[in-house]
Amino acid sequence: MKLPNKQHTDLSSFLEAYFLGLETAYKSIDQNLLEKIAHILTDIILERKTIYTCGNGGSTAISEHFIADFLKGTSSNTTISPILHSLSSNVPTLTAVANDISYEEVFSFQLSRYGKEGDALLCVSSSGNSPNIISAIQEASSIGMHTISFVGFDGGEAKKISDYCIHIPIHNYGVVEDAHHTLMHILSQFIRMKHLENPEDLEKIKF
Repeated sequence: MKLPNKQHTDLSSFLEAYFLGLETAYKSIDQNLLEKIAHILTDIILERKTIYTCGNGGSTAISEHFIADFLKGTSSNTTISPILHSLSSNVPTLTAVANDISYEEVFSFQLSRYGKEGDALLCVSSSGNSPNIISAIQEASSIGMHTISFVGFDGGEAKKISDYCIHIPIHNYGVVEDAHHTLMHILSQFIRMKHLENPEDLEKIKF
């Protein structure tokens, strides 16, 4: 789906088109695959393995938000304590690798030093074609890590080489990023809800 497919001259018509794009995006989500990803993330957390995240631009913010919600949210009032690491947040490391090696390796270089078999890499990329994302997935795969991607547009190379990929087939950065952000919230809250220390207190807990 291409959005916008025409120039809108009033906000109400664009609002309607944008919401239609969101509805199309959410209907496109493979629920069975999303549930499988939830189980994989849960197993990794229970096995005390590490979940790594990365992204570029707005997708970086979503991957960072994933860290925040899983570290603080998913571990609050629960019996689990996720171990997480952002590959996008260490500016000195990012700039050192980009300057001295290449920007394409800013994530894969870190994984080559940190990553362990059985860990997981979650990449967020609207295009699915960013060279540093592709390099990260390839490095993670070579280590024996689980690779999970959230992509949009045509899915790109990331869709082809990831173990698990949720593809939002919308050609609009805003809608794709909105859907990816929603997926992050769904996963973190669902896993938290399943592992509440006192399920009877559910109504008292802010999600």
